[in-house]
Amino acid sequence: MTRVLSPVSGRVVGLAGVPDPVFAQAMVGPGTAVDPERGPSQAIAPVTGKIVKLHPHAYVVVDEEGHGVLVHLGIDTVKLKGEGFDLLVGEGDQVVAGQPVVGWNPAVIEAGGRSPVCAVVALDAGADALSDVAESGEVTKGAELFTWS
Repeated sequence: MTRVLSPVSGRVVGLAGVPDPVFAQAMVGPGTAVDPERGPSQAIAPVTGKIVKLHPHAYVVVDEEGHGVLVHLGIDTVKLKGEGFDLLVGEGDQVVAGQPVVGWNPAVIEAGGRSPVCAVVALDAGADALSDVAESGEVTKGAELFTWS
């Protein structure tokens, strides 16, 4: 079983709270989302594994069991072309859960007219593969968001 940790501190809003239909309707996969605290911070690895995709605004970590977890920092942030994001690891790197992956400032994202909500998605997972999925409440970076069996 894989424990998926919150990459950021903030308020859990669930996927339905993501202002993007692709995430809100779980088209990418099941999971949850966090509205991050505003201010400079570092988004962390949600699981221990390999960084298989790394963009300034999003990354995928695949664990030993082959579970890929997507962390998407904000909505429409791909349009920023990396501005405001600081990559702290490289694609192909091994990371441990809790290790900083991307530095960013959700307040700057929001000031630019975009939502800083972070989707945390279990890629290629069936809807029933996840349990104990957080849908509301406050969460601290590194706390468990859901488990994946």
